[in-house]
Amino acid sequence: MTLPARRLFVGHRLRDLRRVLGISQAAMAARIGLSVSYLSQIENGDRPVTEGVLITLAREFPADWGSIDAADDTALLIATLEAVSDTSVEAPALDEIAVRRAVKHQPLLAQRLVAMHDAYRRAQEQLRALDDRLVAGSGAPGLLPWEDVRDWFHAAGNYVDALDRRAEEIGETLGADRVAALEARLAVRGVSVAISGALAAPLRDYDGATLRLDGSQPGETTLFSLAHQVARHEFGAVIGGIVAASEMASETARALLTAGLTNYAAGAIVMPYTRFRTEARSVRHDIDRLRRIFGTSFEQTCHRLSTLQRPGALGIPFFFCRVDMAGNITKRHSATRLQFARFGGACPLWIVHEAVAIPDRILTQLIETTDGIRYVSMAKGLVKPSETYTRPARRYAVALGCEEANASEFIYADALGTGGIATPIGSSCRVCLRTDCDQRAFPPAASGIRVDPDRRGAVPYEVI
Repeated sequence: MTLPARRLFVGHRLRDLRRVLGISQAAMAARIGLSVSYLSQIENGDRPVTEGVLITLAREFPADWGSIDAADDTALLIATLEAVSDTSVEAPALDEIAVRRAVKHQPLLAQRLVAMHDAYRRAQEQLRALDDRLVAGSGAPGLLPWEDVRDWFHAAGNYVDALDRRAEEIGETLGADRVAALEARLAVRGVSVAISGALAAPLRDYDGATLRLDGSQPGETTLFSLAHQVARHEFGAVIGGIVAASEMASETARALLTAGLTNYAAGAIVMPYTRFRTEARSVRHDIDRLRRIFGTSFEQTCHRLSTLQRPGALGIPFFFCRVDMAGNITKRHSATRLQFARFGGACPLWIVHEAVAIPDRILTQLIETTDGIRYVSMAKGLVKPSETYTRPARRYAVALGCEEANASEFIYADALGTGGIATPIGSSCRVCLRTDCDQRAFPPAASGIRVDPDRRGAVPYEVI
């Protein structure tokens, strides 16, 4: 006797997801291919969620919609479809009907396939880490201090609730003149603020009684420096507790994490979570409009967008990075499935490298990673000028992007038009398996090459 399929009434989850994303029923219905009335019936609990709708939700909102039940056939089907659609694996394509049949008749085989795909992904992460260490020139078995801190923030989702909520409370009480309000908070703690006119002065210099700020810096830097000092005084115990619980391997790593958490709190003070998230959605994540609203720099605003991961009030999952003139990634975080190389050697086809040489111009690009996932990417070159001819200006670029499924909520996608041809990129040449890339610098790790003296392509060898 065959048991009837389990009917899933999870409309409340779908409704909560829509509210978290801040989109209407009509927008959600269009995105998952339903009528508004059908979606309304699901949300009100009048109709169950079908297998097809669950699969669509998993595809459209991979970061927000987990499986209903790890043992459920639908969850297995979703995981199997994801595994067989990974284009970084060279194998014949399977259509959805074939996958459904396989899951139905050979569920143990499907589970094995999913487990092997998970193991493959972990192996790719390990290969990327080994490649990073090779590029960094480190053979040490442990992480370098800055690697340790980067990984800590990545594991935390680049969101620290204990700091973010307390910082939001301060940020919402500052009023119109935030500089004066922050100086007043410091004065209560016996800290005076002075502006330094000395040539090549530090951005911020604190001697225990006076905070001296470089007068040549723009207003957003001054604002952030004051917020940083406030965070040091008012969140010291909270930050100390987080650092102590982190089990960092070295004193240097603990000091770097302390600085990183203090900077995080400063950003949360000047860009309070709830208001910043609301404004970001209202302007479709237009960085220039947001930075004018909050008096922040372009980079600070991009970085803050990558931290909007508060449970129950998620922002759009973004990746964010900063690249210098040599192509080194000096800041990175991804709330998406895209992962960066830790050091230099990121894909040269990515426009962030071009943006470094073109300051104050926003470039956009539709990209596709080796696993077949497509992203809308924006990059802008920035220059931090020096106060003297004898010191070169600092030049770099920042990049921000989201998965193509969120393109309608990212203003920079408007110039691209989704669904078009995407630029194929990889993490770095050593871990990228694309064999037909004209920009390849060297072969993938553990791959063989063939050199034909009678035939030459864009690169002098063929990857085998």
